[in-house]
Amino acid sequence: MKAIFITGAASGMGREGATLFHAKGWRVGAVDHNEDGLESLRAELGVRLWTRVVDVTDKAALDGALADFCADNEAGGLDMMWNNAGIGESGWFEDVPYDAAMRVIDVNLKAVLTGAYGALPYLKKAPGSLMFSTSSSSGTYGMPRLAVYSATKHAVKGLTEALSVEWQRHGVRVADVLPGLIDTAILTQTPNHSEQAAPTMSAEDIRAAAPKRGMFRLMPADSVAAAAWQAYHHPTRLHWYVPRSIRWIDRLKAISPEFVRSRIIKSLPRLEPKQ
Repeated sequence: MKAIFITGAASGMGREGATLFHAKGWRVGAVDHNEDGLESLRAELGVRLWTRVVDVTDKAALDGALADFCADNEAGGLDMMWNNAGIGESGWFEDVPYDAAMRVIDVNLKAVLTGAYGALPYLKKAPGSLMFSTSSSSGTYGMPRLAVYSATKHAVKGLTEALSVEWQRHGVRVADVLPGLIDTAILTQTPNHSEQAAPTMSAEDIRAAAPKRGMFRLMPADSVAAAAWQAYHHPTRLHWYVPRSIRWIDRLKAISPEFVRSRIIKSLPRLEPKQ
Protein backbone atom coordinates (compact mmCIF):
# COMPACT_ATOMS: atom_id res chain seq x y z
CA MET A 1 0.00 0.00 0.00
CA LYS A 2 1.36 3.41 -0.96
CA ALA A 3 1.68 6.11 1.70
CA ILE A 4 1.60 9.91 1.72
CA PHE A 5 2.41 12.30 4.57
CA ILE A 6 0.73 15.73 4.40
CA THR A 7 1.37 18.79 6.56
CA GLY A 8 -1.40 21.36 6.99
CA ALA A 9 -3.90 18.57 6.35
CA ALA A 10 -6.79 19.69 8.57
CA SER A 11 -8.27 22.14 6.08
CA GLY A 12 -8.11 23.55 2.58
CA MET A 13 -5.75 22.06 0.02
CA GLY A 14 -4.15 19.63 2.45
CA ARG A 15 -7.50 18.25 3.56
CA GLU A 16 -8.61 17.82 -0.04
CA GLY A 17 -5.34 16.04 -0.75
CA ALA A 18 -5.83 13.69 2.21
CA THR A 19 -9.36 12.93 1.01
CA LEU A 20 -8.29 12.27 -2.59
CA PHE A 21 -5.31 10.03 -1.82
CA HIS A 22 -7.35 8.17 0.79
CA ALA A 23 -10.08 7.55 -1.82
CA LYS A 24 -7.38 6.16 -4.13
CA GLY A 25 -6.49 3.54 -1.52
CA TRP A 26 -3.36 5.17 -0.06
CA ARG A 27 -2.43 5.22 3.60
CA VAL A 28 -2.50 8.88 4.62
CA GLY A 29 -0.53 10.59 7.38
CA ALA A 30 -2.18 13.92 8.20
CA VAL A 31 -0.63 16.45 10.56
CA ASP A 32 -1.71 19.95 11.53
CA HIS A 33 -1.85 22.22 14.57
CA ASN A 34 -5.67 22.25 14.23
CA GLU A 35 -6.85 19.39 16.45
CA ASP A 36 -10.56 19.89 15.69
CA GLY A 37 -9.91 19.82 11.95
CA LEU A 38 -7.95 16.57 12.25
CA GLU A 39 -10.69 15.01 14.38
CA SER A 40 -13.34 15.83 11.80
CA LEU A 41 -11.10 14.45 9.06
CA ARG A 42 -10.67 11.22 11.01
CA ALA A 43 -14.44 10.97 11.50
CA GLU A 44 -14.89 11.46 7.77
CA LEU A 45 -12.22 9.09 6.45
CA GLY A 46 -11.63 6.53 9.19
CA VAL A 47 -9.39 3.59 8.23
CA ARG A 48 -6.02 4.15 6.57
CA LEU A 49 -5.87 7.64 8.05
CA TRP A 50 -3.15 8.43 10.60
CA THR A 51 -3.31 11.80 12.33
CA ARG A 52 -1.28 13.76 14.85
CA VAL A 53 -1.40 17.31 16.13
CA VAL A 54 1.97 18.78 15.14
CA ASP A 55 3.45 22.27 15.04
CA VAL A 56 5.53 22.06 11.87
CA THR A 57 7.98 24.62 13.27
CA ASP A 58 8.92 22.07 15.96
CA LYS A 59 11.57 19.90 14.30
CA ALA A 60 11.49 17.17 16.94
CA ALA A 61 7.70 16.90 16.67
CA LEU A 62 7.69 16.73 12.88
CA ASP A 63 10.59 14.26 12.77
CA GLY A 64 8.86 12.10 15.37
CA ALA A 65 5.59 12.10 13.46
CA LEU A 66 7.35 11.07 10.25
CA ALA A 67 9.20 8.27 12.02
CA ASP A 68 6.07 6.90 13.69
CA PHE A 69 3.98 7.06 10.51
CA CYS A 70 6.61 5.47 8.30
CA ALA A 71 7.32 2.67 10.78
CA ASP A 72 4.09 0.99 9.68
CA ASN A 73 4.56 1.55 5.94
CA GLU A 74 5.88 -1.01 3.50
CA ALA A 75 9.64 -1.41 4.10
CA GLY A 76 9.42 1.65 6.35
CA GLY A 77 9.30 3.89 3.29
CA LEU A 78 7.29 6.90 2.15
CA ASP A 79 5.93 7.25 -1.38
CA MET A 80 5.10 10.96 -1.17
CA MET A 81 5.83 13.81 1.22
CA TRP A 82 3.61 16.86 0.73
CA ASN A 83 4.96 19.96 2.49
CA ASN A 84 1.72 21.90 2.40
CA ALA A 85 1.41 23.85 5.66
CA GLY A 86 1.48 27.60 5.14
CA ILE A 87 0.31 30.91 6.58
CA GLY A 88 0.16 34.50 5.37
CA GLU A 89 0.47 38.05 6.68
CA SER A 90 -0.61 40.85 4.36
CA GLY A 91 -0.03 44.59 4.22
CA TRP A 92 2.68 47.01 3.18
CA PHE A 93 6.06 45.60 4.21
CA GLU A 94 6.68 48.18 6.92
CA ASP A 95 3.23 47.63 8.43
CA VAL A 96 3.71 43.91 9.01
CA PRO A 97 5.22 43.34 12.47
CA TYR A 98 8.67 41.77 12.42
CA ASP A 99 7.60 38.82 14.59
CA ALA A 100 4.66 38.11 12.27
CA ALA A 101 6.97 38.14 9.25
CA MET A 102 9.37 35.73 10.97
CA ARG A 103 6.47 33.39 11.73
CA VAL A 104 5.66 33.27 8.01
CA ILE A 105 9.28 32.32 7.31
CA ASP A 106 9.20 29.66 10.04
CA VAL A 107 6.06 27.96 8.70
CA ASN A 108 6.37 28.51 4.95
CA LEU A 109 10.10 27.94 4.49
CA LYS A 110 11.83 26.50 7.55
CA ALA A 111 9.15 23.84 7.99
CA VAL A 112 9.56 22.82 4.34
CA LEU A 113 13.29 22.42 4.93
CA THR A 114 12.57 20.41 8.08
CA GLY A 115 10.16 18.24 6.12
CA ALA A 116 12.75 17.68 3.41
CA TYR A 117 15.45 16.67 5.87
CA GLY A 118 13.06 14.50 7.84
CA ALA A 119 11.38 12.75 4.92
CA LEU A 120 14.40 11.95 2.74
CA PRO A 121 15.47 8.74 4.54
CA TYR A 122 11.97 7.32 4.08
CA LEU A 123 11.54 8.56 0.52
CA LYS A 124 14.77 6.80 -0.42
CA LYS A 125 13.20 3.48 0.61
CA ALA A 126 10.23 3.78 -1.76
CA PRO A 127 10.76 3.39 -5.53
CA GLY A 128 9.47 6.33 -7.55
CA SER A 129 8.88 8.48 -4.47
CA LEU A 130 8.12 12.19 -4.64
CA MET A 131 8.67 15.18 -2.38
CA PHE A 132 5.98 17.70 -3.24
CA SER A 133 5.71 21.22 -1.80
CA THR A 134 3.14 23.99 -1.98
CA SER A 135 4.58 27.15 -3.47
CA SER A 136 2.27 29.84 -4.88
CA SER A 137 1.53 32.06 -7.84
CA SER A 138 3.32 34.67 -5.72
CA GLY A 139 6.39 32.50 -6.21
CA THR A 140 6.46 33.57 -9.86
CA TYR A 141 6.87 37.32 -9.29
CA GLY A 142 7.17 39.18 -5.98
CA MET A 143 3.70 40.32 -4.99
CA PRO A 144 3.16 43.67 -3.23
CA ARG A 145 1.45 43.57 0.18
CA LEU A 146 2.57 39.93 0.41
CA ALA A 147 6.32 40.56 0.27
CA VAL A 148 7.53 38.10 2.91
CA TYR A 149 4.97 35.45 1.97
CA SER A 150 6.04 35.85 -1.65
CA ALA A 151 9.70 35.58 -0.69
CA THR A 152 9.07 32.26 1.11
CA LYS A 153 7.22 30.87 -1.89
CA HIS A 154 10.07 31.90 -4.22
CA ALA A 155 12.40 30.05 -1.84
CA VAL A 156 10.25 26.91 -1.94
CA LYS A 157 10.28 27.04 -5.73
CA GLY A 158 14.06 27.44 -5.78
CA LEU A 159 14.53 24.61 -3.29
CA THR A 160 12.34 22.40 -5.47
CA GLU A 161 14.45 23.12 -8.52
CA ALA A 162 17.73 22.45 -6.71
CA LEU A 163 16.63 19.24 -5.01
CA SER A 164 15.03 17.95 -8.20
CA VAL A 165 18.58 17.78 -9.52
CA GLU A 166 20.35 16.66 -6.35
CA TRP A 167 17.94 13.93 -5.33
CA GLN A 168 18.07 12.15 -8.66
CA ARG A 169 21.05 10.33 -7.22
CA HIS A 170 18.70 8.98 -4.51
CA GLY A 171 15.95 8.03 -6.94
CA VAL A 172 13.64 10.62 -5.36
CA ARG A 173 11.64 13.03 -7.51
CA VAL A 174 10.89 16.60 -6.41
CA ALA A 175 8.12 18.91 -7.62
CA ASP A 176 5.88 21.73 -6.42
CA VAL A 177 2.48 23.31 -7.02
CA LEU A 178 1.94 27.02 -7.62
CA PRO A 179 -1.73 27.78 -6.94
CA GLY A 180 -3.38 31.07 -7.84
CA LEU A 181 -6.55 32.20 -6.06
CA ILE A 182 -7.84 29.14 -4.20
CA ASP A 183 -11.10 29.01 -2.27
CA THR A 184 -9.74 28.24 1.21
CA ALA A 185 -9.91 29.83 4.64
CA ILE A 186 -6.63 31.67 4.04
CA LEU A 187 -8.59 34.15 1.92
CA THR A 188 -10.26 35.55 5.03
CA GLN A 189 -7.93 34.43 7.82
CA THR A 190 -4.76 36.14 6.57
CA PRO A 191 -4.21 39.15 8.84
CA ASN A 192 -4.23 42.48 6.99
CA HIS A 193 -1.91 44.98 8.67
CA SER A 194 -2.72 47.82 6.27
CA GLU A 195 -6.50 48.07 6.39
CA GLN A 196 -6.46 51.40 4.60
CA ALA A 197 -4.65 49.75 1.68
CA ALA A 198 -7.01 46.81 1.28
CA PRO A 199 -10.16 46.62 3.41
CA THR A 200 -11.01 43.24 4.88
CA MET A 201 -13.50 41.33 2.73
CA SER A 202 -15.72 38.42 3.68
CA ALA A 203 -15.40 35.09 1.91
CA GLU A 204 -18.66 35.84 0.12
CA ASP A 205 -17.35 39.24 -1.04
CA ILE A 206 -14.12 37.67 -2.28
CA ARG A 207 -15.98 34.97 -4.19
CA ALA A 208 -18.25 37.58 -5.77
CA ALA A 209 -15.36 39.87 -6.70
CA ALA A 210 -13.03 37.17 -8.03
CA PRO A 211 -12.60 37.01 -11.82
CA LYS A 212 -14.77 34.38 -13.47
CA ARG A 213 -12.14 33.71 -16.13
CA GLY A 214 -8.40 34.01 -16.52
CA MET A 215 -5.42 32.93 -14.46
CA PHE A 216 -6.71 34.50 -11.24
CA ARG A 217 -10.19 33.05 -11.31
CA LEU A 218 -11.21 31.47 -8.03
CA MET A 219 -10.34 27.75 -8.04
CA PRO A 220 -11.59 25.04 -5.67
CA ALA A 221 -9.14 23.49 -3.22
CA ASP A 222 -9.62 20.07 -4.77
CA SER A 223 -8.00 21.36 -7.98
CA VAL A 224 -4.71 21.56 -6.09
CA ALA A 225 -5.23 18.07 -4.68
CA ALA A 226 -5.77 16.85 -8.25
CA ALA A 227 -2.47 18.46 -9.28
CA ALA A 228 -0.71 16.63 -6.43
CA TRP A 229 -2.17 13.32 -7.60
CA GLN A 230 -1.09 14.01 -11.18
CA ALA A 231 2.37 15.05 -10.03
CA TYR A 232 2.98 11.70 -8.37
CA HIS A 233 2.14 9.94 -11.63
CA HIS A 234 4.11 12.26 -13.90
CA PRO A 235 7.79 11.29 -14.15
CA THR A 236 9.31 14.64 -15.08
CA ARG A 237 7.16 17.76 -14.60
CA LEU A 238 8.71 20.13 -12.07
CA HIS A 239 6.18 22.93 -11.51
CA TRP A 240 2.42 22.43 -11.43
CA TYR A 241 0.43 25.63 -11.97
CA VAL A 242 -3.21 25.86 -10.83
CA PRO A 243 -4.68 26.93 -13.16
CA ARG A 244 -2.05 26.17 -15.81
CA SER A 245 -2.24 29.71 -17.21
CA ILE A 246 -0.29 30.91 -14.13
CA ARG A 247 2.82 29.62 -15.91
CA TRP A 248 2.64 32.64 -18.23
CA ILE A 249 3.83 34.87 -15.38
CA ASP A 250 7.02 32.84 -15.20
CA ARG A 251 7.41 32.95 -18.97
CA LEU A 252 6.85 36.70 -19.24
CA LYS A 253 9.16 37.39 -16.31
CA ALA A 254 11.91 35.39 -17.98
CA ILE A 255 11.66 37.73 -20.96
CA SER A 256 11.17 41.00 -19.09
CA PRO A 257 10.69 41.29 -15.32
CA GLU A 258 10.32 45.04 -15.86
CA PHE A 259 7.25 44.43 -18.02
CA VAL A 260 5.63 42.27 -15.33
CA ARG A 261 6.47 44.91 -12.72
CA SER A 262 4.83 47.63 -14.82
CA ARG A 263 1.66 45.55 -15.18
CA ILE A 264 1.43 45.03 -11.44
CA ILE A 265 1.95 48.74 -10.74
CA LYS A 266 -0.82 49.63 -13.18
CA SER A 267 -3.16 47.19 -11.47
CA LEU A 268 -2.52 48.83 -8.10
CA PRO A 269 -3.10 52.59 -8.53
CA ARG A 270 -1.70 53.45 -5.10
CA LEU A 271 1.71 52.29 -6.33
CA GLU A 272 1.81 54.73 -9.24
CA PRO A 273 4.12 57.73 -8.74
CA LYS A 274 2.33 60.95 -7.82
CA GLN A 275 2.22 63.51 -10.63
